[in-house]
Amino acid sequence: MTRNVLLVAFSAFFADMGYQSAIALFPIFLVTVLGASASAFGLATAAAFGIGSFFGYLGGLMSSRFNDKKIAILGNSLIPLISLMGLTSSPLIAAALFSGGWWARNFRSPPRRVIFSNATTVKNRAKAFGFLHALDIGGGALSIVMLLALILIGIAVKTILLLTIIPLVISTMLLFFIKEAKPGIANAKSKLVNITRKIAVQGNAYKGIIIATSLYGFSSYTFGFPILTISHVSNDLFGIGAYGVYLGVSAIAGYFIGSMGWNKIRTLSLAGYVLSGLGTLIIGIGYILQLGLASLFLGVIVMGSGFGAIETLEPTLISLIKSPKDIGRGMGALAGSRSIGIFSANLIMGILYVINPGESYIYAATVAIIAGAIVLVSGKGLKA
Repeated sequence: MTRNVLLVAFSAFFADMGYQSAIALFPIFLVTVLGASASAFGLATAAAFGIGSFFGYLGGLMSSRFNDKKIAILGNSLIPLISLMGLTSSPLIAAALFSGGWWARNFRSPPRRVIFSNATTVKNRAKAFGFLHALDIGGGALSIVMLLALILIGIAVKTILLLTIIPLVISTMLLFFIKEAKPGIANAKSKLVNITRKIAVQGNAYKGIIIATSLYGFSSYTFGFPILTISHVSNDLFGIGAYGVYLGVSAIAGYFIGSMGWNKIRTLSLAGYVLSGLGTLIIGIGYILQLGLASLFLGVIVMGSGFGAIETLEPTLISLIKSPKDIGRGMGALAGSRSIGIFSANLIMGILYVINPGESYIYAATVAIIAGAIVLVSGKGLKA
């Protein structure tokens, strides 16, 4: 719990407290308030999340060449573009502002992860990333509770969107207090580092994670689709509430998994990709067979557990496999590898969702489970 660890973690907490509310509101704002179609929502999220991953790759490259702190601050300071959706009545402008803010968020993530990696020891890195994920997503879960309260007391959606600027500004301010340092801790020699670097040179583990991450991107639809599904089965409050449950479960799972000494490759595969796919499958089957709201929430809980494992273990493994000077490039590759997949996933989900929502979830579940199998095979022998 060094100074930089706490500053990065609480910056993440306030960032998610801001933009996660906007993410939860975006499908309702775009489809219900502004009158866009579900396929238009799919296209908008494809542009935001898909192209955003390229900005993540760019942020990683710039992190390796320039100052991590300055790159992180630059990206974080532009995330409030998401909040400015509250000023427009145009679906196109709303989608553009959402995309711009999300691209900025992705741009700052790799350098922020580099700063975090450099502030932790190899032994405690997984636990530290679990702590980061818990605060990160915990802030998002808290934001959903606040969002529901604001809706219940009658605050307009546009006003709520503008209020999300406040925690985002606090998030950026915290980054200014980070102490810049060379990666001394990350340079620590250990048996684990030697083993993972040897495997990285052979290309198996690193390439396997990147390939699996890219494939997982093809199943990485925005949670806006489950929000729309649950809102259709019940109402908007349950749809938004499901997102809060998803984030809360993810935060707890990430911290728990990061604290365990389990093999990281196997855990990423089985408790990450495969579990996430099973959660999606439960939602699809629950919708097709009309099993009710409980089945949909069960799927959300399982998905959240898988997401927590993925967000904790992916950056942990990259930080262990890559050399200290290349961690930024590795984090950028991790973000960029999902770009085409996420872009395609949301387009495909948008089209399939219009045809049959249940089938769209079955597609996403299948791809996620295949990704889990790939990383399990490619990471065989990795002692991490």
